[in-house]
Amino acid sequence: MRSTAIYPSLKGKRVVITGGGSGIGAGLVEAFVRQGADVRFLDIAEADSRELVARLDGAGPKPTFYLCDLKDAEAIAGVFEQIGRVDVLVNNAGNDDRHALDEVTPEYFDDRIAVNLKHMLLCAKAAAPRMKEAGGGAIINLGSISWRLGLRDLVVYETAKAGVEGMTRALARELGRDAIRVTSIVPGNVRTPRQQMWYTPEGEAEIVASQCLDGRIEPADVAALALFLASDDARFCTGHAYLIDAGWS
Repeated sequence: MRSTAIYPSLKGKRVVITGGGSGIGAGLVEAFVRQGADVRFLDIAEADSRELVARLDGAGPKPTFYLCDLKDAEAIAGVFEQIGRVDVLVNNAGNDDRHALDEVTPEYFDDRIAVNLKHMLLCAKAAAPRMKEAGGGAIINLGSISWRLGLRDLVVYETAKAGVEGMTRALARELGRDAIRVTSIVPGNVRTPRQQMWYTPEGEAEIVASQCLDGRIEPADVAALALFLASDDARFCTGHAYLIDAGWS
């Protein structure tokens, strides 16, 4: 395991992570658990999530998994009622299924916006009064460089991810006087089992060739940036997007 920074300010903080059961989300859950945080994560993938909880046994405080469809506004509200206090919210959940423009129906558009953008605002809305009551907090929204690059077959996903950065700016202004910081992380292509579905070895070589740095970004790299942005060390970081793309975009 690589050496990573320890942030004393994160110990004991209640950290809520959406889409924490696999991929980048699992990397986020593990990283905050190892900081001694009280991690609560939401996901629709029950088997992966329970396996993650079991795998992290002994790594730190046991994370708590909530089965939740983030397209369901009432379900989101119900889970946050169960969670109670929130110090850090990491809006990570998303779905980057490929789609051509002529395949997009009104129903598909609404569904993808709900998965990739709408739930982030609803979770922030639920977390904000809890953070205000606690004296402040941090919200971190996961974006994507895809819309900056204008990649093919992702038009609705890219529309949502562009919206994430606009929403982050707006929420930072709205919540800042309550000592709530709002930032976004904009990853490049992160090597996860899901991403491996889309890329051949030749495709992965093209990604690396597009970067300034050799190597592939891993979930732990994204988590390292999230830890900093959630910590007191980032106390004057808000309203901005922080890229981790090895210089691709």
